[in-house]
Amino acid sequence: MQIENLFTNASPPLEGERFETLLTHRNLVIERILSSARIVSNEYVQSQDEWVVLLRGEAVLEVAGKTIELRSGDYLFLPSNTPHTLVSVSEGALWLAMHLHKQQ
Repeated sequence: MQIENLFTNASPPLEGERFETLLTHRNLVIERILSSARIVSNEYVQSQDEWVVLLRGEAVLEVAGKTIELRSGDYLFLPSNTPHTLVSVSEGALWLAMHLHKQQ
């Protein structure tokens, strides 16, 4: 058993986002995401369900054509195949994302 901390080595990249897998277990993947304010907005459409919480910072997303503003502590469920785009984000934003893949 190893104890780790979400806030250790949590500096954002110079540009874009850094995705780090914290746990993979059966059909569950948990990621830590660190965001720079300098992003390129990409639309994501994922085959798995995703639950995401913004632990630190602020962000604006476009989810299925709707603008959503998030602040620290806000969380969101994104069902599979839901188009979503990170429009803007504060420097050093820290996310925790849980991806639930379909069981094989």
